[in-house]
Amino acid sequence: MIRSFHRAHVEPRFLLDPFEPTYLALHRAGALPERVAAGLRELEDCCACPRNCHVNRMQNQTRVCHTGRYARVASTFAHFGEEDCLRGWNGSGTIFFSLCNLRCVFCQNWDISQHAAGSECPPERLAELMLDLQRQGCHNINFVTPEHVVPQVLEGIAAAIPRGLQLPIVYNTSAYDSVDSLRLLDGFVDIYMPDFKFWERETARRLAKAKDYPDRSREAILEMHRQVGVLKYGPDGLARRGVLVRHLVMPGQSAETEQICRWLAEEVSRDTYINIMGQYRPAYEVGQIAQDGAVTKYAEIDRRPGSDEIARAYEAARRVGLWRFDQRWAV
Repeated sequence: MIRSFHRAHVEPRFLLDPFEPTYLALHRAGALPERVAAGLRELEDCCACPRNCHVNRMQNQTRVCHTGRYARVASTFAHFGEEDCLRGWNGSGTIFFSLCNLRCVFCQNWDISQHAAGSECPPERLAELMLDLQRQGCHNINFVTPEHVVPQVLEGIAAAIPRGLQLPIVYNTSAYDSVDSLRLLDGFVDIYMPDFKFWERETARRLAKAKDYPDRSREAILEMHRQVGVLKYGPDGLARRGVLVRHLVMPGQSAETEQICRWLAEEVSRDTYINIMGQYRPAYEVGQIAQDGAVTKYAEIDRRPGSDEIARAYEAARRVGLWRFDQRWAV
């Protein structure tokens, strides 16, 4: 069932009117071909994400993300489960990329993120997917798990623009992004939506198999904010440009949530829009029986977060001055 759209009051300083996607200015300036070419050069000795695998993906060599020359798309649809300011009344035009550069042991989409679901999409096909979502009336194009396919995203958008693409681009990411790749996206992306997961390197190593995740995420979010600033809306209450940070409340990690909120407030902006998400549940490898049958793997996160932990997350955000929330999990 499609949820109703409740347009919240928007303070005038967060209104952006008139609006056009930033990529149209790049198109008029003739800057698209060189930007796409620079992205493809990343693939020749792949450093498109922080894994820095240094394989030639233009020749279909693969390593961590198991993705070669073309991005693999698992599904596309009008998504009504995103934040209110993205889904609106017609949905967010979501394109889910298969595979991922992280190995989160609790991933609820593991059948997509850890497997080659769907099919490869050359740029012309990716462009057609975007245009079809636009024809359906979606309010934006929402790329999910794009960290490892930034060059292919650039190609797809560049192919779609001359054919009439006019929707804002949402970059929906784990935040395990290369700053160099994000700089290539400058002017292509209107809304960045990073999920800042962990603060401690050891937590990231154990649960996502990437101990540098906190460092790379901080660098990435600062670059995103430099490009598009805090989240702004159109007169209809829909997001048009800026950064929207997600944070998934994990059981037993209240101290890390506090650190993340403090950093966002002090180093990014107290006006940062943050969605504190309470829907974590054990999934994928969490709760599986160890080989000796005596204990479960990742027992420390083998439960839902308690209402007290979600309440502490909101209080941590308020304490440091963050105030722009998605309210669906507020307690």
